[in-house]
Amino acid sequence: MRMYDIIAKKRDGGTLSDEEIRFFINGYVKGEIPDYQVSALLMAIYFRGMTDGETASLTMCMANSGETVDLSSIDGVKVDKHSTGGVGDKTTLIISPIVASLGVRVAKMSGRGLGHTGGTVDKMEAIPGMQTSIDREKFFDIVRKVGVSVIGQSGNLVPADKKLYALRDVTATIESIPLIASSIMSKKIAAGSDCILLDVKTGSGAFMKTVDDSIRLAQAMVAIGEHVGRRTIALITDMDRPLGNAIGNSLEIREVCETLKGRGPGDLTEICLELAANMLFLAGRGSMEACKKLAGRQIGNGEAFAKLKEMVAAQGGDTAVLDDGARFTQAKVKYDVPALSEGYLYSMNTEQCGIASVELGAGREKKEDSIDFSAGILLRKKIGDYVKEGDVIAEFYSSSLDKCREAEKLFESAVSIRPEKPAFVPVIHGRVTVDGVEKY
Repeated sequence: MRMYDIIAKKRDGGTLSDEEIRFFINGYVKGEIPDYQVSALLMAIYFRGMTDGETASLTMCMANSGETVDLSSIDGVKVDKHSTGGVGDKTTLIISPIVASLGVRVAKMSGRGLGHTGGTVDKMEAIPGMQTSIDREKFFDIVRKVGVSVIGQSGNLVPADKKLYALRDVTATIESIPLIASSIMSKKIAAGSDCILLDVKTGSGAFMKTVDDSIRLAQAMVAIGEHVGRRTIALITDMDRPLGNAIGNSLEIREVCETLKGRGPGDLTEICLELAANMLFLAGRGSMEACKKLAGRQIGNGEAFAKLKEMVAAQGGDTAVLDDGARFTQAKVKYDVPALSEGYLYSMNTEQCGIASVELGAGREKKEDSIDFSAGILLRKKIGDYVKEGDVIAEFYSSSLDKCREAEKLFESAVSIRPEKPAFVPVIHGRVTVDGVEKY
């Protein structure tokens, strides 16, 4: 078998066999196939696409390119959740305790933030003492005893994806649905859960900018999951506005706690209840209607918040900050951002808002950058609200006034205020299952 022939076959629109895909992935991971040949194949895939069978084969070859996690020693159904990333997206830390408080196991590996999107691991590390680098056996033990553990990605999971992603990043082949889908799903499959819920973001703060593109990506990922025997559902959720009111690590943890106490923002609460209900549905806990009621009950009775505290304590975190957010380290500077005109808050470029939070110190542009856990943005007005000139639309938190002023320029360019009220946009656009697409 020759890489040259595989490239030519895909270039001409052919369908690659399992053996050809395995040859390409194994050879690349071992260093036997050079970057320039893999780059040529990636570009051929970009233009020619892949069938569902090819994409599933690519995903499994990538998933098996390194270590895999075997969760069979943990009793019960294990459900994983993946978000394609967004601004203010702290859903993992809300929905995982909800479903775990109902006996569904969640053994989740999450990533750090890079660029304008935040990372779950960074948010967790805003909690004093919180450990996210935990060895495999302790991770399993926490899931057995508590029902949920969220840690950073560790070990040699999916090395093929690391190599391919780095190459795609510099060869203009990122925007390929088969390559995106296989990248995401290979990591989820290697992580070992029985069922997978996908939160596919759409809009200005998301990788996929349109609902139709997000649906296509969701369909590809659901097809992969079902093809390899993992029950999989995807929700299409809105990222044309930051999710909730808080952007930034300790600010978002405080909002997580408020939401689990029943006092969270409406958009965040709605999405979390829907995500949690779908996780429960995947785990066989009843109809969607019954699962929604179960999820809502766990917030109302306080059991979900208690489960979050139990997980944090098990991972070394100080639960006192969860009960009283004022115990978090406070930012040196609080800076009010006023509305520059009167009218309705019409739109908000979510990516720009995320970049503004990075400017304040809440994120990182390069992997080695450090994070100011106290930095971030607290939105005081949301899209559709009427404001007068001078009304505070956001509060900035940072270590310096200069950072606030630079971030203000970015934030002001992201916000549009108009005389007319914007049209209603749902926070959830649809649901994709193996049976088809349901638009909301």
